[in-house]
Amino acid sequence: MKLTVPELSLVVMIGVSGSGKSSFARRHFLPTEILSSDFCRGLVSDDETDQTATDDAFELLHYVASKRLARGKLTVIDATNVQTEARKPLVQLARQYHCLPVAIVLDLPEKLCRERNRARPDRDFGSHVTRGQARNLKRSIKGLKREGFRRIHILDSPDKIEAAEIVREPLWNDKKEEKGPFDIIGDVHGCLDELIVLLRKLGYKVGGRDGEEGWEVSHPEGRKAVFLGDLADRGPDVPGAFRLAMDMVESGKAYAVPGNHDVKLLKYLDGKNVQVRHGLLESIEGLEKESEEFRRRVGEFIRGLISHYVFDGGGLVVAHAGMKEELQGRGSGQVREFALFGETTGETDEFGLPVRYDWASEYRGKAMVAYGHTPVPEPEWLNGTINLDTGCVFGGRLTALRYPERELVWVEAARQYHEPVKPLERGAPDFTAQQEHDDALDIDDVLGKRLIETRLRRGVTVKEENSIAALEAMTRFAIDPKWLIYLPPTMSPTETSTEPGLLEHPAQALDYFRKHNVSRVVCEEKHMGSRCVAIACRNEKAARERFGVRDDETGALYTRTGRRFFDNDEVEREFLARVRNAAGAAGVWEKLETDWICLDCELMPWSAKAQELLRSQYAAVGSASRAALAQAINALGQAKKSGTDVHDLLSKYTNKSHMADGFVEAYRHYCWNVESISDLKLAPFHVMASEGAVHADKDHLWHMETIAGICDKDEEILLATDFKTVEPGDEKSEAEGTRWWEELTGKGGEGMVIKPLDFVARGERGLIQPAIKCRGREYLRIIYGQEYTLPENLERLKKRGLSTKRSLALREFALGLEALERFVRKEPLRRVHECAFGVLALESEPVDPRL
Repeated sequence: MKLTVPELSLVVMIGVSGSGKSSFARRHFLPTEILSSDFCRGLVSDDETDQTATDDAFELLHYVASKRLARGKLTVIDATNVQTEARKPLVQLARQYHCLPVAIVLDLPEKLCRERNRARPDRDFGSHVTRGQARNLKRSIKGLKREGFRRIHILDSPDKIEAAEIVREPLWNDKKEEKGPFDIIGDVHGCLDELIVLLRKLGYKVGGRDGEEGWEVSHPEGRKAVFLGDLADRGPDVPGAFRLAMDMVESGKAYAVPGNHDVKLLKYLDGKNVQVRHGLLESIEGLEKESEEFRRRVGEFIRGLISHYVFDGGGLVVAHAGMKEELQGRGSGQVREFALFGETTGETDEFGLPVRYDWASEYRGKAMVAYGHTPVPEPEWLNGTINLDTGCVFGGRLTALRYPERELVWVEAARQYHEPVKPLERGAPDFTAQQEHDDALDIDDVLGKRLIETRLRRGVTVKEENSIAALEAMTRFAIDPKWLIYLPPTMSPTETSTEPGLLEHPAQALDYFRKHNVSRVVCEEKHMGSRCVAIACRNEKAARERFGVRDDETGALYTRTGRRFFDNDEVEREFLARVRNAAGAAGVWEKLETDWICLDCELMPWSAKAQELLRSQYAAVGSASRAALAQAINALGQAKKSGTDVHDLLSKYTNKSHMADGFVEAYRHYCWNVESISDLKLAPFHVMASEGAVHADKDHLWHMETIAGICDKDEEILLATDFKTVEPGDEKSEAEGTRWWEELTGKGGEGMVIKPLDFVARGERGLIQPAIKCRGREYLRIIYGQEYTLPENLERLKKRGLSTKRSLALREFALGLEALERFVRKEPLRRVHECAFGVLALESEPVDPRL
């Protein structure tokens, strides 16, 4: 005996004590799906039989049930539920969360239930309790349908209970297994000719003009069409549009959802009293020329349409007027009403049309929503939703969205078939709907503890306290948020060296990559400057159209914490112009088919951004050390002349003096006066992204070659990063790489960065470090202090741990690429900022800043 239960439903077990409800539930449902009143009574009172705790127990039960239903989880209520008053709040709960209430009634003889209760020590209540429950059940069992239960299963014998089998039934709108590809078509309104042209433009073979044989439509790639409703009314050939759509749906070549005009036509066909306006007359006149059988077929077709569909694992939702996140994949009258009409305020505008709530501006769901209903001049993306009704019947276009490609395809209307109440004003607005919406950012989108899903890692956790720190930095210091599409990750150093007198050496970095089966690495010269993200647009128009900025900006230069690099607007404009012109001269715009690029760079000198840091910390320490040590050495020299044995002490302080001199020379190497732009150097090392692409799919040689081409066009301010390739495990190759590092550091350079050839590299355990820095002995004096090379200090420093730093580097790397990928996919700015803020928030984690 099969009992069908919708996959999303509230299952209410009904039966007197001893009927076997709990045993039945445990046999057919998961333990997590069952909410038992006895168990809840025990949770709040430590005694499942404590009747004084009943109210609290049911309050808890209803609360947990509401949380499960809100998450779309089937929920089973295990209680007697024999009274109408007990079932009423459960039916209301199901309606609140737009799921179906299902009743499973175990209607066993009262005598059998009493015998079972007597056999259980925890059921010491009298027979009058069972008698009362049985009486209540008999009184109300016939009214279950009237109470609102959509499925009612009554089992009136132990044999039927034993033979029962629960069959979970997907909701009719659940087509998650359907992955596509789809072609989603906006409101047709009887424009048959345009529909045929559009289908052929989409690649469909359309044959068999309407007649007895019907239409034969297919796509060589197996694509399916999805009609967003409103096939009816206003247009020149409503019957033809229905015939084509019905033939496609019935042959499995298309899906369709109902539109409000279609439903109104159904009411007319069913003989109900409807007002003949808003184009219904055209449908009536067209259908009167058809046979009674065809009119009946149209009526049955509309009657069988589902309010909305959820496709592709929940990634795509289609509905005539849209679908809020909390209604997706659910079934109720309210869901169907929203799918047909959207949400209105009850007011009318100057054209007499209903004023609608802009549900799309508040949409935060993960699913893409394609809809129509309200004609728009151009389809625009807003928070992952798109309106495809471009008013074909009003002389506009018939538009389709290719999914998953997100490509729009349209055909122009042959003419205006119906006069619109509200004119369609097609034009080229300065900013898209998404850009206008992104002008006002919501603090709730970045605050609190968050789990950010990325393509490279399953989830990156951002703590609440770190989010607050990131928000503080962004709100006080950050550039215009519309430029903030990427923040670069931190980078881990190599493991500590086994070489005497050295803290870092290339051998350990190369060994790391060898152990992770990386056969080739790229060693890049490490520049000591300030990390800089450079976004350069081809012109002001490109910046305005792609980034939504309102001033005469053509790009941005900002630090790895999102701050503007230059305080002087003129300097920034001139510097960006040089970068832009170099990119243009190198043919980057044409080669990458883009009007903008995002570069990850180092800007030098270090002193250009760290002037105050140099003055207050490094220079102060250097000057004080040299002055104090000079006096100490002079005093010791005088003591030596007087015959005091201070040889060891003088040697020690002389060594300290040399180390202080080395400290000063180390930071001075990265400092020089900046009087004009010509004194600056920008060293790009990654072409992070351009229109339609995040270049993490290219290896580092491609990045180096592309950047060299740009730098070659303005060698005065652009510096191509020198590099060498090395094969870990090959002694000769490793020796050459090590010699090069020694040459760089011997000349005062910081060191080098070792990267796997592939931009994103994975090992047996997943993602591996995208880069490891290996710094020189003298440079590390700036980091660890002038006396770090003393044996006792070096021994202590070699015990440093890298696990936290490396974990941080991987998480920030994943977030940075995710932010760019979301921007390139033209997702809402809040989605991009979620990742960019995440990078900045992770910077607040307690990690040794010297690493």
